[in-house]
Amino acid sequence: MARRRSLGPAIVIALAAAAGWATVELATWPDVQRLAIEDPRSTAFQQRWRERERAAGRSGELDWRPVPWPRISGQLKLAIVVAEDIDFFTHRGFALGEIKRAVADAWHAREAPRGASTITQQLAKNLWLSPSRSPWRKAREALLTRQLERHLSKRRILELYLNVVEFGPGVWGAEAAARRYFGKPASALTAHEAASLAAALPRPSAWHPGVDRSGYRRASERVLARMAAAGWVAQEIRRAAASP
Repeated sequence: MARRRSLGPAIVIALAAAAGWATVELATWPDVQRLAIEDPRSTAFQQRWRERERAAGRSGELDWRPVPWPRISGQLKLAIVVAEDIDFFTHRGFALGEIKRAVADAWHAREAPRGASTITQQLAKNLWLSPSRSPWRKAREALLTRQLERHLSKRRILELYLNVVEFGPGVWGAEAAARRYFGKPASALTAHEAASLAAALPRPSAWHPGVDRSGYRRASERVLARMAAAGWVAQEIRRAAASP
């Protein structure tokens, strides 16, 4: 009996700590639904990049110019979907099929597997989380992914993603990338230009237009080939464009 009584305070402390943690999480949990009508002012990945730059003695100024859906080339939308998440328009935030394809592609290309997270999962991570692979971070990502899919349309999720991902060192979003690398707005990107931007996403610090690396060239060619063969994805993008 004495041993059972000795566990009492430990249990109370643990419950109190859990309650405190839950309170903090609820108080700081993102308001996902507001993204349906408001753009983010910054992202967790941008803030982390800025902190690293300033710690290295640099300015930390980033190039970011968010633009609405109509001002982003349909070619870039297609390239991003076929490169990052070809089942984007049919899944509810998670896609087992994409994991299998990533492993198969890596086997044939004799390269490390690309990331198999969906666009929705990547958006959640970019906006609010870290690159950590801890169980808790993955659990938060899963919850936020479900909320994004519940409260936002596929068009809005893709629009946000195109505006917040890093396309090169300090270059964030489609508009900044199009102007930095091609001297034109994102609305005017060609299929080849779009493929080269989509291929940069797995490692934007090393791969981006202007870089001459065989792995990057092969990745760009694969994206372009997928674009030519994915007519159904282009149709889904046109359908999304027609939706409110």
